[in-house]
Amino acid sequence: MKSRDTVITVAAWSSLIFTALAEKPNFVVILADDLGYGDIGCYGSDRNLTPHMDRLAAEGIRFTDFHSNGPMCTPTRAALLTGMYQHRFGRKFESALSGRAGKGTGLSPEAFTLAEALKEEGYATGMFGKWHLGYEKPYLPTRQGFDEFQGLLTGDGDHHTHIDRSGYEDWWNGEEIEMEEGYTADLLTKYSVRFLKRHKDEPFFLYVSHLAIHFPWQAPDDPPHRNKGKAYHSDKWGILPEKGDVSPHVKGMVESLDKGVGEIIATLQQLELTKNTLVIFTSDNGGYLTYDGGFSNISSNGPLRGQKTELYEGGHRVPAIAWWPGKIKPLVSDETVMSFDLFPTFLKLAGAKARHVDGIDLTELLLENQKLEDRMLFWKMGETRAVRHSRWKLISVRPGSQLYDLEADVSESMDLSQKYPDITSHLSLAQREWERKVLPK
Repeated sequence: MKSRDTVITVAAWSSLIFTALAEKPNFVVILADDLGYGDIGCYGSDRNLTPHMDRLAAEGIRFTDFHSNGPMCTPTRAALLTGMYQHRFGRKFESALSGRAGKGTGLSPEAFTLAEALKEEGYATGMFGKWHLGYEKPYLPTRQGFDEFQGLLTGDGDHHTHIDRSGYEDWWNGEEIEMEEGYTADLLTKYSVRFLKRHKDEPFFLYVSHLAIHFPWQAPDDPPHRNKGKAYHSDKWGILPEKGDVSPHVKGMVESLDKGVGEIIATLQQLELTKNTLVIFTSDNGGYLTYDGGFSNISSNGPLRGQKTELYEGGHRVPAIAWWPGKIKPLVSDETVMSFDLFPTFLKLAGAKARHVDGIDLTELLLENQKLEDRMLFWKMGETRAVRHSRWKLISVRPGSQLYDLEADVSESMDLSQKYPDITSHLSLAQREWERKVLPK
């Protein structure tokens, strides 16, 4: 009898989903760069004014335990677009793909991306912004399922001149350099709005991959910094009168990002698309608090320990909001979610064939606030590792491992590895087994 009830429940749930989604929903992913957990108002910032993101959080789901797949740019982007742990594609995806040493490589053309999956379902696909998964053919967005691409290929560029760290022009339209004047965040918003208007009568996937708030730390009113033909590897941060307080520049960047979110939402409303469009806003990793050379007071990770490049919570617990008027009810969710979960979720909502990926489908969480099944999540960057299971997190850094109870100690201030050796051993064993299965041979 219990088995029959389960079948009925599953059938009823499937019927509910397909009744609610009579037509294929649209998807908009807005990915901020280096935005910390505490950088926007709805996550506690009293410095940055973010009314548009705060509105999305008030009307949708605000996640308090959402994690990027890596503590740097490239890893999270690879995982988000494939639904897989980025480590499956090689060790170079554990960190940022270098604009110098990374030439001639990128995300394998054999990788099956979210854009390719949705394109098979009849979606128009557009990406505007930072790619950071390859710098030349065949590793370009247009070779990975995106019909349209405008933006930069490298990890950072001047927000005004669009010159990369090596001194090269880095503003593309499709597969060709096409420089354009304007502040990066404003241009990406302009491209996104045009894409929405062009494709309002067909299902679409819009991926807005912002450069803000990555250095150079330049607000819209700050001066340009980089010029063509000069390398900036030792001078990559921008023109900062007071490098001990970068916050005024970051504030302008955060607020320009918020302005762009507002324009995209306003366009969806104008086109009467909001009831059939799921919008996800999140960040690729945590923010920098300090940077070598005396740079400080940069970003905010709220109560979290650590920053970008680290596997403490401040490196990968990020702000994340899901907004879908009429489908998603306003709430704050403490479910543990990861960037790569978007891939199977979008496929399910689009009615596409399920694929074997590492992420999990969040549909029932988004539409019905159903609890997620218990699982382990893993991070690895170089010799630093972390594993999360329920309230427990084990992080392995030299000279040993540290165990934290995140429900009681989100700031990771009290190491419990000696107090709970069995849990420490269990998680350490799970980490090694995961690496055996996932890391390339």
